[in-house]
Parts: sequence; structure tokens; C-alpha cells
Amino acid sequence: MSTPLDTPGTPVPGAQSAAPAAVEVHGVHKWYGAHHVLDGIDLTIRPGEVTVILGPSGSGKSTLLRVINHLEKPEAGHVSVGGEPIGVRRHGKGLKELSERAILAQRSRIGFVFQNFNLFPHLTALDNVAAAPVATGRLSRGAARELARELLDRVGLGDRAGAYPRQLSGGQQQRVAIARALALRPGVILFDEPTSALDPELVGEVLSVIKDLAAGGTTLVIVTHEIGFAREVADRIVFLDGGRVVEQGPPAQVLDNPSHPRTRDFLSKVL
Repeated sequence: MSTPLDTPGTPVPGAQSAAPAAVEVHGVHKWYGAHHVLDGIDLTIRPGEVTVILGPSGSGKSTLLRVINHLEKPEAGHVSVGGEPIGVRRHGKGLKELSERAILAQRSRIGFVFQNFNLFPHLTALDNVAAAPVATGRLSRGAARELARELLDRVGLGDRAGAYPRQLSGGQQQRVAIARALALRPGVILFDEPTSALDPELVGEVLSVIKDLAAGGTTLVIVTHEIGFAREVADRIVFLDGGRVVEQGPPAQVLDNPSHPRTRDFLSKVL
């Protein structure tokens, strides 16, 4: 039986694409009770693109990220990553829900960096990074630990591999979380306000790591309130308000010459 994810007239994702987008969001709606959090979101993100999502609190930014990797199920519409529908499979002309096990396998190919780090407190930095490749069966424990050391070096924490989260600053914990997201070699990494839980003096070290990822061609989708960072790193800025994409375009266009009054009003308060 087809699920409510079907949207009449919307092509099934990945059906005729020789070079699929990194992320495609088609007509996505999400409600929390009577609150219409996402109201028909359409968004396409190209491979290697850095997309920054801006908008006021409650505009649906974090919910959109959670829908992309199916931590939240949309009531209508669908999402594909790398041409593969997320949380569903093609079933005739519609889509059908996948099992939770299959969804977890898909989710392992989408990196997610949370606001509050979400590290395992009983594991060292090294073992936090190595855990997912071992749990998914992608690497042996020895190979995963070797990879974890390389990734901790990459984020500037090679000398803190044996430290537990409680022994690390907030900025260091977030850098471990980024290394952990990289450990499964995801096709796209989602960042949900990665600096919002940090003291101001620690923000720069995390943003520096994200800039390095962006320069390396990793596909990134970043929810942030750091406008200067957005200007520097983004290929495209998407402005959400009321669960809708109000405006999108290059940083110079959206930040310096916004076309929509709501975007202008928002930026006048944060710049």
C-alpha cells in the first residue's frame, strides 16, 4: 500500500537522473500537532555544494535537517540523497515505508552533527569516532581505530585521542563529533547549529574545521546563525520562514541584496 508520502504529479526521486543531486527535497510537509512546521519545502542540493540555511527561530530549519535523514518522518512529500529515496522505497508509482533497520542503514550514509555534541560519555574521543564503523560492520575494530586517529588528526585533536568527553572543552567535543560524522564517509553532512552550544571564544575552532571540509568538496548543509561564516563558506544560502523557502541564492545576493521583505527584515536585526 502506498503511504501518504506520495505527492501527485511529483516525480519519484532518482527515477531518471544520470547524475543525481546530493539531496532532493520534494514537497515536504511536517506538522507538530496543529503547527505546520514545514509547508511544502522543495530544495535541491548539488554534490560538493555548501548550503547554509538561515531563518528565525521556529522557521523549520532544524526540522528540515531531521527530515532529510528521516529522524523525523514527513507527513507528505519525500527526500532523496544521492538519488535514493530516504525512509521509503519505490513501489509502483508511489513510495512505501522501509523497515527501521533499512532506514538505519541509509542514515549511516548521512553525517549529522548536532548542537549538543551527543558523544558517548563512557568512551574516549578515539572510541567515539571508531564506534560507528565497527557497529555497522564496515571496518574491523583495529581498522576503525586507525581511521579514527587519522580523523582526529584532521580536526586537530590527535593528541586528545585518549580523553573522555568530560575532559574536553565544548569546541573540542564538537570537533570530535565532526570526526565521528566523517568516519562513515557520508555523501552529505548535516550540521544543526554546530556552534550554538559553545562559548564565544570556542566558536572559531569549530568553524575552521567546517571551512576545511567545505574547501575539500564535501557536500554540507549547515543551519547556523553565524552570518559572517555563512557569507564566507556558503555556495548558496536558503532563507526559511514559516516553514517555507522564502528566498535562496548566492551569499552576495541573499545577504547584500535580498529580494524578499521578510529576508530584509531578518537580516536587519542580525547584521
